[in-house]
Parts: sequence; structure tokens; C-alpha cells
Amino acid sequence: MSPIVKVGIPKGSLQESTIELFRRAGWRISVTSRNYFPSIDDEELSCALIRAQEMARYVEAGSLDVGLTGLDWVLENNANVEIVRDLVYSKATATMARWVLAVPADSEITTLEECAGKRISTELVGFTRRYFEERNIPVEVEFSWGATEAKVVEGLVDAIVEITETGSTIHAHGLRIIHDLLLTNTKIIANPESMRDEWKRTKIGQIGTLLSGALAADNMVGLKMNVPSDSIARVVGLLPAITSPTVSKLYESEWFSVETVVDEAKVREIIPELLRNGAVGIIEYPLNKLVDGA
Repeated sequence: MSPIVKVGIPKGSLQESTIELFRRAGWRISVTSRNYFPSIDDEELSCALIRAQEMARYVEAGSLDVGLTGLDWVLENNANVEIVRDLVYSKATATMARWVLAVPADSEITTLEECAGKRISTELVGFTRRYFEERNIPVEVEFSWGATEAKVVEGLVDAIVEITETGSTIHAHGLRIIHDLLLTNTKIIANPESMRDEWKRTKIGQIGTLLSGALAADNMVGLKMNVPSDSIARVVGLLPAITSPTVSKLYESEWFSVETVVDEAKVREIIPELLRNGAVGIIEYPLNKLVDGA
């Protein structure tokens, strides 16, 4: 029987975007209703839908070899897992989520230390408790099943620890952020024992490389064009690239073929400049993956 790598796909809000990411990386995952074990077009992989909050526990236990989840849930579960890849989105979309301590705008609490003896509501209970314990600040931390902001607004608790990107939702509820506890984003995590298996380590590395490549291609496009020899220096000077543009001489011609990868948002500015400087036959094409070998 061929070896299998068991992959955890985050169920819930991240499910569709993760399946789309795998598609762009080269794997097609099919989910049917009420089925927690999607099919995948790779006989060396099997999939399971698992909540991101629980992913690290199943990977640590070896029920899964590899999974996608946030650093926050790895720390919340205090899980012994190996972080294989940091899934970094393109510069245009990259945002680190923050777990912050927030209080009502009119609260007298202004610092972490002033939370001593107070009640805090959060979904990130284990991490929050350890965070305050490590700083010798006694607090009561309770689990929130949702609507966390409402609990502090209604005076049920003194403060909350909640996740945010911009802070706008927290401010909209009349709350004030007084401390950042954690920056988090998505990680590819693996079971340490699985990573000691050479075959599984190689397969997990393949997953990490191709998923990262698919993310790196977000909001990036390829450009190809033909350029006469007397314009090549000017055109190449206009083009950004990972290293430098690819330039190839056309057969029995004084023209060159030039190819590069650029930020999609910059194309509308670059193409007119390229045309003014001698480029012709410009082709723009989408990218599925951008793999630089890092």
C-alpha cells in the first residue's frame, strides 16, 4: 500500500479560500455536503475538514500529518508541532491579524497592569491566561462563544481579548484598544514524527512550496513584449522583476523578446510607458504560482 500524507483543511470561513489555494497550487479538492473527508486528485494525499481552532491538536497527535491554521491556535493549544511554512500573501494583500485587549471607551483601565483582578472574555482562553500569568497579573479569563464585543459593552466583563486586522469593528462597538497581545497569520504545520519520515517530509515540503507559490502570485501578472535593439535599455529600465527581466534575441532580427512579472496594480501605468519607449506586441497573462526557490 502506498504511503499517504493526511492533510487538514480548515473548515468554516477559510474552507473555500483554502480549497481554491490548493487548486491554484495544482490540486483539486472536491467536497460533498455533510462529508468531512473531501476527495483530492492525488493518490498520495487524503484530506479531512477540521476547525482551525482544533487543527494543531490533531496534527500534534498524529491524526493528521500536516494542516493549515493560524499561529494563534497553535499557541492556544500549546501544541508540539513543526511550522513548515509561513503563508505570506502578496504585498498588496498581506495583513497580520492582531489579538488585542480592548475595554469600553470610558473605562478607567489604560494599561495591562490595571487589569489585575478584572474579568476578561475571549475565545483565546489558554493563551490569554498564560500571557497574564507570565506577567504576574491576576485576572479571571472566561471563554466566549461569540459576540465578544457585546459582553464588555453590556458590562458583563471588564475587558475582552479579540482578533482584528484594522481595529475598525472594535472601535465601532465603542471600545478602545489598550494592548496588542499577538500578531498572527496562517501557518502550514506538521507533526514532528511525520517530518522525520523522509518520504512524508518531501511530500509536505512539496505542499508548502506550491501553496506559497500560489499565494505569491496573488495580484501579480506576467508581461511579454517585443523590443527593438535601440530601445532595449530604456524598456528594461522600466521593468521591475524578481531578479531582472528575461531578455532573448529574436531569430535573425534586431529585436528582442522581453518577459517579466509585475504587480497587477502597476500594469496600467507601466504599459503606456513601455509603448512610448518602443515596446510592441505587449501581452499580459495571469499567474497561478510564483515560486522563487526560497
